[in-house]
Amino acid sequence: MALIKQESEDIKIEEVFSVKQEETEEQTVHHVLRMAHNSVEEALQITLDSEEEFSFSSEEDCNSDDERLHFEERIDPAEDTSSENVSASRSLSPAPRRGKHRCHTECDNEHVQEPVPKKAKANKKESNRQSTLSWKTETDVDVVPETLQFLPARETGPQLSSVDSHSPLSLFKQFFSESAVSTLCHNTNAQAAKATAKGFKYKWTDVSISEMYRYIGLVFYMAMVKVSSIRDYWRQSSVFSVPFPATVMSRDRYCTISWNVHMSHPDADKENDRKKGTAEHDRLFRVKPLMDSIRLACKSIYHPKRNLTVDERMVACKAHTGMTQHMKAKPNRWGLKLFVLADSSNGYTVDFFMNQTGHGLSYEAVTSLLDHTFLGSGYHVYMDDFYTSPKLLKDLFAMKFGACGTYRDNRKDCPRNAANSLSNKSARGSIRWIRDGPLVFVKWMDTREVSVCSTIHSAYMGDTAERRVKTQDTWRTKTFPCPAPVTAYNQHMGGVDLSDQLLQYNTTQQKTMKWYRKVFLHFLDIASTNSFILHNELHGNLSHKEFMEQLITELCGVSQKTAPKRTNSDHVPVPGAKLTSDDRDVATAGRRTCVHCKVVRGKRLDTAWKCQACNVHLCLKLNRNCFQEWHNNS
Repeated sequence: MALIKQESEDIKIEEVFSVKQEETEEQTVHHVLRMAHNSVEEALQITLDSEEEFSFSSEEDCNSDDERLHFEERIDPAEDTSSENVSASRSLSPAPRRGKHRCHTECDNEHVQEPVPKKAKANKKESNRQSTLSWKTETDVDVVPETLQFLPARETGPQLSSVDSHSPLSLFKQFFSESAVSTLCHNTNAQAAKATAKGFKYKWTDVSISEMYRYIGLVFYMAMVKVSSIRDYWRQSSVFSVPFPATVMSRDRYCTISWNVHMSHPDADKENDRKKGTAEHDRLFRVKPLMDSIRLACKSIYHPKRNLTVDERMVACKAHTGMTQHMKAKPNRWGLKLFVLADSSNGYTVDFFMNQTGHGLSYEAVTSLLDHTFLGSGYHVYMDDFYTSPKLLKDLFAMKFGACGTYRDNRKDCPRNAANSLSNKSARGSIRWIRDGPLVFVKWMDTREVSVCSTIHSAYMGDTAERRVKTQDTWRTKTFPCPAPVTAYNQHMGGVDLSDQLLQYNTTQQKTMKWYRKVFLHFLDIASTNSFILHNELHGNLSHKEFMEQLITELCGVSQKTAPKRTNSDHVPVPGAKLTSDDRDVATAGRRTCVHCKVVRGKRLDTAWKCQACNVHLCLKLNRNCFQEWHNNS
């Protein structure tokens, strides 16, 4: 019995040892399978990383993963999904194992998905995120956004004393100071010297500061009084004669100054031109000296009020500069683009800069114009859909600037596929909105769908808009609900448009072969318009036309009441040329065609006499007194 019991215990020990050995072998097999599976996952991850490294994605996409996930984290409670589903929709790795034990390594390979490009994954996540959002209506209550405290760096308005009397000329000289005009004269004289050295045959004497101001006065005069040609301002032979320009400056002198007016030194231009094709080359070098002076004056003399507008402005020009652009929505479709910051209340040009690249970068344009050090904080900025993006508005809000603008549905991070959106059959006045922290997206159905986003306003505050509606063949006014951002946008967005309107009333633009002269004339428009706005803010007693008339007379140094009139004593016949000592040349020297014979009789007859006041040659003979007939008819 003892032997049998011993054998039974040996058998149990062997069975236990066998079972442990089998468990050890099974664990070894599972360990090998797990290592193989991990190696497959590591290889797949390397493949994904490689695919992501070479996928076509912009630098902005790489740096903005958190922004793309921003809306995903804000899921509407009414349509909330489980966190497991959300995590699965975001996962970029292969499907995880479902249990502790997998049958075969081949089974794992069946579940391995092909690597998806990074941009496709982002679009898929964007679509999943959009499906979880839902547009709310005007009946839903929106939270009141955080109100930014308005803290301007200086007192708003003109930085000049309203007690003192400011003439149009004194205000204009705030922008075109004598120092700036002195630099302009120096560079213009240098350009004229360079031109005459090349063989241009015209007389030149150096232009002075006072003469340059008179020249600018004539430019403004020509903007007020339009004729078909520059030369017609000095025409003296018809009822369409314009007498004033000849009293300020001769025609040839005006033309030679126009040909040579230069804002930079020619020698410095030559050095800059040698750098073409390199990063050191500056396309705006020829306008930089005066542009910097004008920009500094615009910001120093006036501090804007709370509502600002950012928009672009076109200076009409078709020159092949590499900076010329086409904008079909602008009155001047071809030209040089300027990004402008204007005061919405009066159209004052606060700041501007020219685009050098031939294409606009909207984000950089807005952020570069909004100088926190100069402006302060708490400003409200309005812009159109060229600039508006969720990233820009959130960054401006972080800088203590509120912003509002129309937006394009295809912009990144804008809700597009959310439920309960407007359709073509939506009633006029229908409102939809979605809030994302400080940013609210609003859609409003007018004659067409209007999309606006804002960090300033609530979605709907009971505002209304009146529209003319035709019902039963009768037009009548009907009131529709209107979102607060749309109402504010329509009220304040016209700042740059108002500025453009004031500029176009009496624009100084003329035909010219030089693109930088076009810019020079635009600087004159900015200076005169800002001067008028300052005068209106300080005194407010002159219309735009009256202001320009007074400015012209002060620049030209004449009386502002009446135009100068020539007396009859000035109209006397004098020799057309200096008399010579040679008797043989007395009768022929200085003979020119009689103007009266050419115009009235249609004949070309020469005469040695001219009128001293009119500076035109006229016959003076016993049988043909053109001098008397000319002045009796004029």
